[in-house]
This record gives sequence, C-alpha cells and structure tokens, in this order.
Amino acid sequence: MKENVVKAKSFAFALRVVRLAKYLQDEKKEFVLSKQVLRSGTAIGALVREAEHAESKPDFTHKMNIALKEANETLYWLELLHQAEYIAEQSFTSIRTDSEELVKLLVSIVKTSRKDKHAQ
Repeated sequence: MKENVVKAKSFAFALRVVRLAKYLQDEKKEFVLSKQVLRSGTAIGALVREAEHAESKPDFTHKMNIALKEANETLYWLELLHQAEYIAEQSFTSIRTDSEELVKLLVSIVKTSRKDKHAQ
C-alpha cells in the first residue's frame, strides 16, 4: 500500500506543534499565541484525516482546502512567535520549512482535485 505523504507529514507536523506549544507554555509562559498555533497546527492533520473518508469529491476538496487555510494560518502564528522572539531563529527556520512544505502539498492536492472535478 502506498504511503499517504500528506497524512504522514501533517501528523509529524502536528506533533512538532504540540511540542512547540508545550515549550512556549512551560518555558516562555506564553499561553495565548501558543494555543492559537496549537489549534491551527493540529487541525491540518485532523482535516486531512477527515478528507480520507469524504462523502464526495467536492467534500474531499473542501476539507483539503480548509486544511490549506489552517496551514497558512499556522505559518502566520509561527512568524509572529518568531518576530516576537518566542522562537529562536534555528527552530523557526526548521518548523517554517515543514509548514511551507505542507502548504505546497495541500495547494497541489486542492488544484488537482479541482481540475479533476472540472474534467468530469
């Protein structure tokens, strides 16, 4: 069985975000922004999982599009946390790369699923 790359990457990313939120709360005593990045960063994988059992092709596309929006929002919170000096440069660069990779994957999936819909 072929590995579902977006499923695996979104889960691994969610795990990184959970650890980041824990660090922000325990070490930096930052609770508001950490909850924002936790919510959006873990929603990506949850939506990808939901899309696996979508009721229809439009439902699949819709769920993946919401996952894309959550990934983009997560990137915003990460950039804000970095600029506010809650996340060091090296850590930020690493997690931003993962976030941007997820955005690219989701953009590709959404575009392809929309094309497929129009081709029918």
